Amino acid sequence: MEIALMVEPQAGGSYEELLGLARWADEAGLASFTRADHYLDQENSRPTTDALTSFAGLARETTDVKLTILVTPLTFRHPAVIAKTAATLDEMSGGRFELGVGTGWMESEHARFGMELPDLRTRFSLLYETLAYVRTAFGREEGDTYEGRHFQLDVAEVLPRPTGSLPIIIGGGGPKKTPRLAGRFADEYNMFMTDAETLAGRLEHMRAAAEEAGRDADKIKISMVSQVIGGTDQADYEERLGAAAAARNLEPKELEDRFRARGMFCGTHDQLAERATELRALGVGRLYVQHYAPLNTIDTAQVSGDVTAIGGA
Repeated sequence: MEIALMVEPQAGGSYEELLGLARWADEAGLASFTRADHYLDQENSRPTTDALTSFAGLARETTDVKLTILVTPLTFRHPAVIAKTAATLDEMSGGRFELGVGTGWMESEHARFGMELPDLRTRFSLLYETLAYVRTAFGREEGDTYEGRHFQLDVAEVLPRPTGSLPIIIGGGGPKKTPRLAGRFADEYNMFMTDAETLAGRLEHMRAAAEEAGRDADKIKISMVSQVIGGTDQADYEERLGAAAAARNLEPKELEDRFRARGMFCGTHDQLAERATELRALGVGRLYVQHYAPLNTIDTAQVSGDVTAIGGA
């Protein structure tokens, strides 16, 4: 299973701190260094860098690790800007950029920056057209033009084309719409951790949509996002669980119950490995180890132990 480090810079962090973590992920041999795309968190304004701009710097300051945005809200940028920026980042990184696109969801973020957040039905309509537009711009759809209700593209050939595949990631937790969009357009279908039954239902819809579109569903990577609380043994795990619970103003048992109810990774490193084995059997090919915390508080030594246990399962 591929392992990625995912950070949430809206929790607070400078570009230099972001760069330090990206270089660590690169040197550690992780599959991807991943960040969210937000301008602030739901409660507070903290130093937050722009996601796509920051990736331009990381593209030149790392060598091997994939650089993944999970995900950029379509409400932030016109699809022409998304396509052009992604192709530029692809070139700057030597084919290491991965583009995740989503509907956007944080009402407070949009309200405080004065950006429009249409109703969910409209956003899904916009997402369909954004994905079709971007794939056309990348040369992956028949014809060089796109005519939709929201967006139009009338250019003989959009250059530069991506240097390689430039994976398109569709992420979300919806039971039908998101998986069907993934089957139609995505190279990777991403979601937060869930139970096996829910995952199976989503994958059924994804595969049906892929078949309708004449695509091979087996070539669509399945990935999941999970926070992780791990320890080398039970005592170490309980110590780290207690610290994580205190930071959230929860009792350790309450936090552990929440993690286990959502299928997230918690326990000793042996237990993390067992959970990774279960996910691989369900077809999950990549895990994003998510850290929602100020960038300067992320303990790479602890992350290293956790991802070694998960990735080595």
